[in-house]
Amino acid sequence: MKILLAPDKFKGSLTARQVCDAMTEGIRLAHPDAEIVALPMADGGEGTAEVLTQATGGQWITVSALDPFDRPIQASYGISSDQQTAFIEMSQASGLRLLHRNELNPLKASTFGTGQLILDAISRGVTHLVLGIGGSATNDAGIGMAAALGWQFLDDQGEPVTPYGRNLEQIAQLVPPVLPLNLSVEVACDVTNPLFGPTGAAYVYGPQKGASADDVAKLDQGLRHLAHRIQDQFGVDLADIPGAGAAGGLGAGALFFLKATLKEGVKVVMEQTRFAENLPGTDLVLTGEGKIDNQTLQGKLINGIAQEAKKFAVPTVALCGTLEAKPQELKALGLTAAFSVLTHPQSLDEALSGAYDAVRQTTFNVLRLLNRNTD
Repeated sequence: MKILLAPDKFKGSLTARQVCDAMTEGIRLAHPDAEIVALPMADGGEGTAEVLTQATGGQWITVSALDPFDRPIQASYGISSDQQTAFIEMSQASGLRLLHRNELNPLKASTFGTGQLILDAISRGVTHLVLGIGGSATNDAGIGMAAALGWQFLDDQGEPVTPYGRNLEQIAQLVPPVLPLNLSVEVACDVTNPLFGPTGAAYVYGPQKGASADDVAKLDQGLRHLAHRIQDQFGVDLADIPGAGAAGGLGAGALFFLKATLKEGVKVVMEQTRFAENLPGTDLVLTGEGKIDNQTLQGKLINGIAQEAKKFAVPTVALCGTLEAKPQELKALGLTAAFSVLTHPQSLDEALSGAYDAVRQTTFNVLRLLNRNTD
């Protein structure tokens, strides 16, 4: 019996690797001779870079960079074992996770630190980049990142413009770096917002980054201005591309400055971990995440895994902490079944601390059920 493990993390309690370990122990108790392939997964958000680094046998690298307000920090990213692919999350250097709530200010925030991470990866010889852009604290359309990579932004007097969100409207000319990037880039992007307008980066995401109503209007006008400058100078129209408004416009910045391709985060992870290549000959896929609800239907990890496994007629069972999805929703996901690992009422602290044992026990129960006719 071949079993493919492909869980996400159980947020707050277990990493995806730990979920795989717990599932493996449960399988061994029920079916000692099973062939187990463990592929810790992620949905393109936080933790994706680490998962992909592990999946490719790579190394985790920590370097000096600048945070969204240009303060020195230590930030990390991964490089695959063949040294060809870098896995970078912009939140490591330009994310909300680095800031206290009382200091949020997208007018003054920059993606320069993310550009520094990319530059460091290039200096190590990588030729491919997988960039996660969730959790941003910025609204600068990626001009900070671009500045770190050698782009210059000049005002109408030919003077340099500091690459902050508040200064987007001052840009009159963009000056490319002397040497072009020798890098192919995939961006894990799960939103479809345009760059500007009522459903754009500033209006939808600006307030959660600390922007007032006046700030939002200024940022939106800045994004609109930059898009017009790029179209006038380079003939590239970024405005309405789905995902251009992701991460404060970094989606558009990645498209233009990095010549990137925007892809669903789940698809990026599944491709990098070679999930589909492991499906032939598989008898069961075990996946899971902390909570399965109607949001799981909206393109997240379990949906992607179940639909891909369905192409190979492989049943998919999901484990979770909280199970809120209705039967018809589980069927729509393509799941054979889903089980909560919680077996009795308990506090949140108890559920989190006991998650490993709960996953192991539930996995054992599932395998015993599936294997009941072979004893």
